Amino acid sequence: MDGHLDLAVIRDFATALLIGALIGIEREKRMAEAGEGGIGGLRTFILVALVGAVAGLLAGATGQFWLLPAALLAVAALAIVGYIRTSRSDPNALGLTTEVAALAVCLLGAMTMLGQQEVAILLAVVTAAVLAYKQPLHGLVGRLGWDDVFAGLRLLIATFVVLPLLPDRPVDPWQALNPYALWLLVILISGLSLVGYVATRWLGDDKGAALAGLTGGLVSSTVVTLAFARQSRAHDRPAATAALACGVLVAWAMMFARAVVEVLVVNPALVRPVLPPFAAMGLVAAGLAFVFYRRSVSARSGGATPIGEVRLTNPFSLTAAMQFAAFFAVVLLVVELVRRHFPGQGLYVVAALTGLTNVDAITLSMAEYARANDPGTAVNAIVIAAVANTLVKCGIVAVVGGATLRAPVLLATLVVLAVGAGVLVLA
Repeated sequence: MDGHLDLAVIRDFATALLIGALIGIEREKRMAEAGEGGIGGLRTFILVALVGAVAGLLAGATGQFWLLPAALLAVAALAIVGYIRTSRSDPNALGLTTEVAALAVCLLGAMTMLGQQEVAILLAVVTAAVLAYKQPLHGLVGRLGWDDVFAGLRLLIATFVVLPLLPDRPVDPWQALNPYALWLLVILISGLSLVGYVATRWLGDDKGAALAGLTGGLVSSTVVTLAFARQSRAHDRPAATAALACGVLVAWAMMFARAVVEVLVVNPALVRPVLPPFAAMGLVAAGLAFVFYRRSVSARSGGATPIGEVRLTNPFSLTAAMQFAAFFAVVLLVVELVRRHFPGQGLYVVAALTGLTNVDAITLSMAEYARANDPGTAVNAIVIAAVANTLVKCGIVAVVGGATLRAPVLLATLVVLAVGAGVLVLA
């Protein structure tokens, strides 16, 4: 050794100590607020992180990797002793959260010295969030039913059991259907929908029209539109009408954002031409939603606008996933056949018809299409599908909704589509 300080090593030690401090502060504040005892707070967790960091440094420098499990066992032994003492003094304190957090901090400290600083920091933030959001997480579990748990398990089965078994090659004469890629896109759509559903269950269905539109729009903007259109018949006051219009438009904005995310995942090169019209339509929808939100706030005399819930069921089931996969496969085949026999305008007809019921399928198929074909045609087709779907939802409001909701939604539809068409022409 040359006797000089290694700044990289000092940086890694500082990272480990900061990780310990982050978790330690949360644990100390939690125990202080709850009036509970525990194995330690800020100082203890900093020292635990230091133990892990030293073990990681020595293991990496000497190749004696048994030092890592030895350090972990030492921390585990101290945690067990602390847990026993705490449980004897307070029989109600039977949780192991703090003890497990100490083990995690020890391992994260070791990771910082073994070249995994970024991952260690990410996991430390996740750990701190899990610890800090105790009540919201327990609230989410309380709102979930067994059907939701089974749906999550089915999604995991579809991802980690079914997906690896599928062939990753085209299996049809037209070379359009790749079972692996097809099922992967189904999982993408189901995952996006599940995120919105979980957010709705976590935050609750009674947080207002704007929040319902935000989370529900990730599941289905059509469901949100239909639910709010029905509610508008019973809530015809100005405040309720403005709130419902806000929720509808927020859900539409989420639909435009969702389409961009799907394109980004499937064909990142297509995002640049897709983004301008969809960003314009999404921002206009969001801006109009904000206008209606302000109107609802100023119109009501006090308290939340009394609107009902948006009835969202868990969006993932294997049956629903297979149905979407079949529908998506049909769309892919139709797109390929139209490309071969009726190129250009024929795809626009397919996009318009498909968009009447579902934007996801045509968005994903055209993103795949653009890999080897004209991206301009793909962008136009995706926009046409979104326009058709928006017109359908506007029609739902016109037919199902109350008279007071029709005018603002119709006006918003015209503005959103006009802006999208203008941006598409200029682009």
